[in-house]
Amino acid sequence: MIVLIPAYQPDQRLVELCRSLGHYRIVVVDDGSGSAYTAVFDAAREAGADVLTLDHNRGKGFALKTGFAHITARHPGQDVVCADSDGQHCPDDIAAVAGRVAVTEAAMVLGVRRFTGTVPARSRFGNTVTRGLFRLVTGRSVSDTQTGLRGYPSWVLKWLGDTPGDRFEYELRLLLRAAREDLAIEELEIATVYLDGNRSSHFRPLQDSVRIYRPLLGSIVAFAGSSLLAFAVDAALLALLVTLSGHLIASAAGARLVSATLNYTVNRRTVFGPVAPHRKAAPRYAALALLSLAANVALLRAMVGLSGSLPVAKLVTEVSLFTAGFVIQRAFVFARARAGSPRPPAASPPVVPPGLPPALRRS
Repeated sequence: MIVLIPAYQPDQRLVELCRSLGHYRIVVVDDGSGSAYTAVFDAAREAGADVLTLDHNRGKGFALKTGFAHITARHPGQDVVCADSDGQHCPDDIAAVAGRVAVTEAAMVLGVRRFTGTVPARSRFGNTVTRGLFRLVTGRSVSDTQTGLRGYPSWVLKWLGDTPGDRFEYELRLLLRAAREDLAIEELEIATVYLDGNRSSHFRPLQDSVRIYRPLLGSIVAFAGSSLLAFAVDAALLALLVTLSGHLIASAAGARLVSATLNYTVNRRTVFGPVAPHRKAAPRYAALALLSLAANVALLRAMVGLSGSLPVAKLVTEVSLFTAGFVIQRAFVFARARAGSPRPPAASPPVVPPGLPPALRRS
């Protein structure tokens, strides 16, 4: 078992953590902290850690992948527990996650916080929002999507290195990919520790929030784009067919058939891919389309009665049906059979992130 600690401009708490984990092999990745922090990393070495140094700051995700590459090359077959360098992960919790990784069949074990007691408002709000969006997008519940204490069995290291992302968004991308590929995720409750109001965090609220929420919202944005495209095609084709034929009902039916087929194809291949089989997806999509039409009429009529305003009723109706449509299509129409937790080949080659300094490229 190896404990991997990415560190950027750490303080003495990194050294104390390394000392408390002396019975493990420890790999620390200095994410371009600079010469001012040389003494801290020298002390970590004296405490027993192997220290890898990046020439400039590349981000937490890149630092983690650097560590995974080093472990795969130098210590093949070793499981890994990732912990933060700022003292917010207790040695006992790190040991508990390590112990669970050694016996589980899951692709990852998350040390999850319950956010009880004194928790910075930013952290509490961010985790609540991210947890809700993650469940909406994937249909799976993860109670702490932002935890940095995570355990990985050795067989998943290549998979980790193949996942894109160099900064704080990387760990969320791992969860999204695990959900998409139906890999098992286990949770283990840990202490909720925030030191000095989490002042040691290098998280940049604006830039890093954009990075995190971009992959999380990607499928929702794609679903909205697909819906808008279908609407535009439906409207344009309706106008064209009415002009050419003069028959409104037939033109409306033809336009809706074409636009619905387009929407189905885009959602099946792009929004909710990998591709679900037509024999299951097509009848489900058709049934949902009919149900949506009936629900649209019923909900619009009910909302007009409640609000007394057609614009308000229309807005509420469309937002409600958009959300319901996304959830139903993800969970039912384009749902795939559960595939289990496939393992990569045992002899996977070392994973080397692009741009790794030559000194770390040894295999």
